Amino acid sequence: MVATPIGNLGDLGARAAAILAGVDLIACEDTRHSRRLLDHLGLRKPLCAYHDHNEAQTYPRLLARLRAGESIALISDAGTPLISDPGFSLVRAARAQGVDVVPIPGPSALICALSAAGLPSDRFLFLGFAPRTSAARRAFFDQLAEEPGTLLFYETGKRLVATLEDSRAMLGERRQAVIARELTKRFETFLTGSLGDLHARVSADSEQQLGEFVLLIEGAGGGEGARQEREEARILDILCRELPTRQAAALTARITGGQRNRLYRAALTRQRSESQADDSSYP
Repeated sequence: MVATPIGNLGDLGARAAAILAGVDLIACEDTRHSRRLLDHLGLRKPLCAYHDHNEAQTYPRLLARLRAGESIALISDAGTPLISDPGFSLVRAARAQGVDVVPIPGPSALICALSAAGLPSDRFLFLGFAPRTSAARRAFFDQLAEEPGTLLFYETGKRLVATLEDSRAMLGERRQAVIARELTKRFETFLTGSLGDLHARVSADSEQQLGEFVLLIEGAGGGEGARQEREEARILDILCRELPTRQAAALTARITGGQRNRLYRAALTRQRSESQADDSSYP
């Protein structure tokens, strides 16, 4: 299990390079992408495509080669194998059949982002990619509203604004977050602020919607103010789906004791964001 660079090829360790040079076969997500890494190392090795769409058919063949005494390196397009990438079926089956599985540690986008984000790292929860639709994302974030650990997600540029909108709607405008973009690459960027601020900044700057992202969100605070804000956001989201905006904000204020004008502004911002999302095409 060989971790490979997430951007800067100089991050490949000497041990990883030696392993890639010595194995009989390299299983990888995209042979064209991995060939560029091997070219950088000056290696000509046989490659086997191993990805989400062929994993069920491919891992038994790889397992047979391992049982026959061959050595195989599993790599992903970037970072550590199995972290939001295929490989679980192969590793579990190999261990079950007594095949040695050896980790060769190295780059990982989530650990890279966490180390430099300035958010608590003593407890964190990695959740891969958030759901693809707004309704599913909102339910997803609602379930995480009380999680005390730092939340980490991968996200694409096309869905980043929508994910920020849904996370702030369910977790609250003031929840602190960090967007880590294009890690180890030329245009590496860290944006820090509240979910509300980050949503506004990224929405207004198309450059910050390009590339690959790690989104980190501060865990739930223990204060009454934070709990109040989450409850306001949850109720406002429900009512806005059933009532006119002004009425939804007024009723939320009556239920929670929150300020009606502030809730009305939050509802208008939510409404504009959803309108923009409807006009866009998300994969």
